[in-house]
Amino acid sequence: MLKDNILRLLLGRSAPLSGQAMSRELGVSRAAVWKGVEALRRDGYVIASHPAKGYLLTASPDLLSPAELSRPGRAVGGEVVYLEVTDSTNNECKRRAADGASSGLVVIAGEQTGGRGRRGRSYQSLPGKGLYLSVLLRPEGSASPEVLSHFTAWVSVAVCRALEGLTGLPCGIKWTNDILLGNRKLCGILCELGLTDDRRPDYMVVGIGVNVSQTEADFGPELSAIATSLGQHMATPPTRAEAARALLGELDRLWGDFPGRQGEYLGEYRTRCLTLGKQVRLIQPDRERLATALAVNEDFSLRVRLENGTEENVSSGEVSVRGLEGYV
Repeated sequence: MLKDNILRLLLGRSAPLSGQAMSRELGVSRAAVWKGVEALRRDGYVIASHPAKGYLLTASPDLLSPAELSRPGRAVGGEVVYLEVTDSTNNECKRRAADGASSGLVVIAGEQTGGRGRRGRSYQSLPGKGLYLSVLLRPEGSASPEVLSHFTAWVSVAVCRALEGLTGLPCGIKWTNDILLGNRKLCGILCELGLTDDRRPDYMVVGIGVNVSQTEADFGPELSAIATSLGQHMATPPTRAEAARALLGELDRLWGDFPGRQGEYLGEYRTRCLTLGKQVRLIQPDRERLATALAVNEDFSLRVRLENGTEENVSSGEVSVRGLEGYV
């Protein structure tokens, strides 16, 4: 659409852009440019008109607009799809993967009716309150499932970088993939791997849910004890679109780094991991055990010491970890 192309020209500019320059760039009349600008204004974009200079975008609404979020040529976010409501952005990415969608596709939803976390847990997805997005990635043919199993931990680091860079708030990681702020859950991550008929990696879907503007009342008495949002720590939280841009930028960087810069991400993961040194409960389908979290291993598994003094490594695929006092 013309207004989307006009928006792309105006984004990120510090000086006005003339209607003549836009009409020349887009191959349309100046009258068409004016109509496109007016359509953007009706959508809530604040666009100043400067006589003899042109148009300057000064403020954007909290819209998850593909035109505003997509970056053609990027490995992640070259194409962005927005759905007002879907069951799950991960499910939508998997459906599109089956139809041949390309690597780097991003699906964002205003509301999820069936948001999911690890081990089939439900994820609260209130409309307009959080950022719910998934990215479809196509690994190189040589990437093994073992190497790809580390990817969730890499994403945890990227999400911390993005949210800290955007807000200045210190984020930590609860092993293995929950992002914490003030020892409460700010963001959940769910990575899913799709295999071909001969068991080779076909695609990965990276799902991220960030609590942006929820209040304690939104979470309710049960969730408010373990969950938080950016809005509970900031007088003016970022918009969902601002959070999306920050995340997609870091995910694009991550996909370029993976898997060659493992040491960098592992070191940062260890530094950010708030589980280390804590007493934890290891939850498995058939039993629960108490332990102390000692270290994050090279493969991002967790080294623990059990009550009887023995040590062992546990992986995220086989065990959940909960703190004895609070969420961590």
